[in-house]
Amino acid sequence: MFAAYASTPENSRGRRIAEEAPDYRTEYQRDRDRIVHSAAFRRLEYKTQVFVNHEGDMFRTRLTHSIEVAQIARSIARALHLNEDLSEAIALAHDLGHTPFGHAGQDALNECMREYGGFEHNLQSLRIVDMLEERYAEFPGLNLTFETREGILKHCSRQNAKTLGELGERFLQRQQPSLEAQLTNLADEIAYNNHDIDDGLRSGLIDINSLQQTELFGEQYSLVCRQYPGLPERRTIHEVVRRMINQQVTDLINTSQEQLRIVGPTSLDDVRNHGAPLIGFSASMHKKNRQLKQYLRQNLYTHFKVLRMSNKAGMIIRELFHAFFEQPGLLPHEPQDRIASSGGSKDETARIVADYISGMTDRYAMAEHKRLFLHNH
Repeated sequence: MFAAYASTPENSRGRRIAEEAPDYRTEYQRDRDRIVHSAAFRRLEYKTQVFVNHEGDMFRTRLTHSIEVAQIARSIARALHLNEDLSEAIALAHDLGHTPFGHAGQDALNECMREYGGFEHNLQSLRIVDMLEERYAEFPGLNLTFETREGILKHCSRQNAKTLGELGERFLQRQQPSLEAQLTNLADEIAYNNHDIDDGLRSGLIDINSLQQTELFGEQYSLVCRQYPGLPERRTIHEVVRRMINQQVTDLINTSQEQLRIVGPTSLDDVRNHGAPLIGFSASMHKKNRQLKQYLRQNLYTHFKVLRMSNKAGMIIRELFHAFFEQPGLLPHEPQDRIASSGGSKDETARIVADYISGMTDRYAMAEHKRLFLHNH
């Protein structure tokens, strides 16, 4: 069923705290189920992807994005005879640490935390599953397997890696993560690029004419228009996006199959010790993806309406942070208790405040800001 180099429960490095094996699930299915039942996962429903959550009900949220990534990741894993359950668990957990208001919120919180170790959403996702979730009697966090935690941590500085024990070793030794982690990282890229097109067109911030300048969209749009003349615009867009996703997934599978054939890994250790990722796009697809990313950055992510929204989001995050950091008594009881039990150092206080703010949904952050600053705005 699995390729020799796939991740399996039998070759797993296990959990930080040993547990009895589940009766009717694999270890990676158990990871997935714990993630789905977590509070952090539920909150993704009200965290933005590009557009602030209240802007419209049809735009992507972190929750719908995570589900879309999981679907793409499972398809790729199945075709490559890799572990679907592990790929799905990584996909569902990869955005748990995102702040409210997307990248604007993360940038603002990182700025606030600069003197206290910074803030990075991959590390925060790991912090959530390792300690912040409180659901189980015998351990803090979700006690996920090494392989799921490894896949969540896509990026890490050497300085941070030194504090992470076994999980940080691959960044220090320049090793590769599992193939399931590699493919889920690219499934994330496929999902957000193509669905940001859909949301961008729906919002009116980008248009079909300019999008046709990108090779990936332009090719599929021309094909759909020739095959289905007179198709309503909304259905045309859905058909084009569907085909773009399929084209990229097919390219990724075919290219990765060929790369695996050439390199010929015979174990998971071979994958880890290979000097470069073994999952990837062809050179031509990589070029098309880069062109599409550049288009989205220039025309959507830096559109003045998005920047205005991002500017407001950054202001909300910064003002919340400074208010809570300078007056911890404004926090609810639970984070206040954590600050008290930690000794109340500035570094610990800042990290606990960052935990509280990053866990907020968009609308809760706006409501908290309104409660604290209504007289000022």
